[in-house]
Amino acid sequence: IYFVSPNVRLERPESALTGRHLAEFFQVDVEIRGASYHEAMRLAEGLLSYAVGRVLEENWRDLEALDRHLEPVRPPFPKVTYEQALERLKAMGFKVRPGEEIPWDQEVALSASFSKPFFLIDFPKTARGFYDREDPERPGVLRDFDLIYPEGFGEAASGAEREYEYGKVLKRLAESGEDPSEYGWYLDMLKEGISPSAGFGIGVERLTRYICGLPAVWEARPYPKVPGIVPTP
Repeated sequence: IYFVSPNVRLERPESALTGRHLAEFFQVDVEIRGASYHEAMRLAEGLLSYAVGRVLEENWRDLEALDRHLEPVRPPFPKVTYEQALERLKAMGFKVRPGEEIPWDQEVALSASFSKPFFLIDFPKTARGFYDREDPERPGVLRDFDLIYPEGFGEAASGAEREYEYGKVLKRLAESGEDPSEYGWYLDMLKEGISPSAGFGIGVERLTRYICGLPAVWEARPYPKVPGIVPTP
């Protein structure tokens, strides 16, 4: 299943400095019943490849007007593990924090070092939410991914297999210090039983920014709501 919907987030004002955050944006969310995260990645790279191909075929004059030299992106995309990414960042001179989310500035540096989209995979469970599935054969490692644009444009999509077993979700909530009472409806659904699935979400404005080669994500949306900026530019 999939849907396209507006998302509203309470972003810190300083996130506007990244050029890639909005307080309100559109997202394409996709969920695939019974799928693995490898299957979700194949769909995500296929969607991106198709979207870029259609624009190159039908809107090349617009790209010329924007002075955007966009190249086709063809699967399969490279896969870089979280541990490999940390080693690459250390080689670039960054101070890394194992077990934590990769900061946006380091993600941008990784992105700039690639000439085509790539996947970051296998994050530690300490870096992500309780709903991403832990690999049963590799304790502490999640079956998840980020799809990263090249050229410094950063994250395109984030996805994972979902943790669908009630007991495991309760354990993850306890490990992360979350209050289960805040997720009552979600836990009730898990008690009833849900199918295994995997999915991802792609930000529409970030996709537009990458395709058009725009300096900031707010240029990809009319009347953008930029964190900490009123009125919007």
